[in-house]
Amino acid sequence: MTRFIHDQFAKDYLEELLKNYGEVKPSEKLSSEIKEIDICFIPKNQPNPNLEILGLLGEFTASPAILEPFRNPASSDEICDCIVKVLETKAKLRREAKTNKTKLQPEIIPKLWVLTPTASATVLSSFNANPKEEFSPGVYFLGDALRTAIVVIHQLPPIPETLWLRILGRGKVQEQAITELQALPLNHPYQQVILELVYSLRENLRINQELDQDDRELIMRLEPLYQRDKAQAIQQGEQRLIMRQLNRRFGEIDPGLGDRVRELSIEQLENLGEALLDFVSVEDLETWLNMQRE
Repeated sequence: MTRFIHDQFAKDYLEELLKNYGEVKPSEKLSSEIKEIDICFIPKNQPNPNLEILGLLGEFTASPAILEPFRNPASSDEICDCIVKVLETKAKLRREAKTNKTKLQPEIIPKLWVLTPTASATVLSSFNANPKEEFSPGVYFLGDALRTAIVVIHQLPPIPETLWLRILGRGKVQEQAITELQALPLNHPYQQVILELVYSLRENLRINQELDQDDRELIMRLEPLYQRDKAQAIQQGEQRLIMRQLNRRFGEIDPGLGDRVRELSIEQLENLGEALLDFVSVEDLETWLNMQRE
């Protein structure tokens, strides 16, 4: 059961990261058999420099891509199934080109990226998968005709460029990536939305009774982050409410006073909400704020 929870998280997560840069087709069905591609991505026609914010994942999706994330290490048979999907996709594009009497352009044929937490040397050797000097360690390429690479997430270097892939790892690799995600600036375009997806994963795992050790540790790791963000959200809500009340009562207050209000704790904000009912002027607010420093 937990595997399906993580599978859905991976699809939602990758769709959220990529939707601004092109067309994302989660669970794309192939007509020849009942097969589904986890994520099929087609970039926008015009190159988008903002894709660089996704680091290595952005490199993978600079051209059409099939992304197949695995929660557990992908077996040889599972990797073979993924390769069949990219070959069937290529065959479908060839048939469409023939029907339209056009030449199939190689650049529209997607590349397959198999995202697996770990992969044994035996599995990699069985596909003759090898690294490329121009790519990050942990990325192994099959022969060019197969348009396939195996991405071993736990072998990726722990640098910002690999963050968005390491979040799909397991255990300490995933924990470290989530810690890095939490430490991103608050105005980062993906920090909050991805944290919300991670917290949703936490909730879905909590209601499941059959958890492995990695999942139990993940829930424990996320708990303080969740509680901190929950408290932060409550505090920000209180700040907005108090600022609206102050501005309505006294007009636009001095930015310096506004900054001092935003520095207050939740308890202090609640006390201020009661005290301002008795304020007659902005000077009363300033006096009250000064008293909080004593």
